[in-house]
Amino acid sequence: MINIFHRSFYIIASKICISLWVLVIILSCSEEKKISHLDPINWEKKYTALPSNDSLIKGSSYLSIYSSIYDGTEKTLHHLTATASMRNVSNTDSIYILKADYYNTQGDLIRTYFNKPIFLKPLETIEIVIDQDDEYGGTGANFVFDWAVQSNNHEPIFEAVMISTTGQQGISFTTRGIKL
Repeated sequence: MINIFHRSFYIIASKICISLWVLVIILSCSEEKKISHLDPINWEKKYTALPSNDSLIKGSSYLSIYSSIYDGTEKTLHHLTATASMRNVSNTDSIYILKADYYNTQGDLIRTYFNKPIFLKPLETIEIVIDQDDEYGGTGANFVFDWAVQSNNHEPIFEAVMISTTGQQGISFTTRGIKL
């Protein structure tokens, strides 16, 4: 009788172990969720060395981004897709964006999109997209861009468009960067 009990216990314990093992394998095979659309363009194709002459004027600009906004109450958030545009308004000269840092509401650096100089051709615009499900930025997210231009050139313009649609309703608005 004891042998039958031990044998039944062994069979049940084995089935439980196999079931747990299968469950662990299934759960570990799930695809890791990306936090954001980190590479909207191939930054490597845009990397460049700054001109050796020292006639470049360097600056920094701040751009507010709303990856979330309050909806109804302070406890309910509505998440948005944000597109941060970097615009060269010169129709004759390239400009250089040296770095693009993304910060959250608390002022903590979330990620650096690039920290080598990239160039924008005359009248070119490039974007960074913050996906709607990327909730890391929060209600007070922002970018700080470092840039360089020839002394006789216009400074770059930094703008953001925030948008979301749910059902038949949508929301969109824009922000514009300021020079620091």
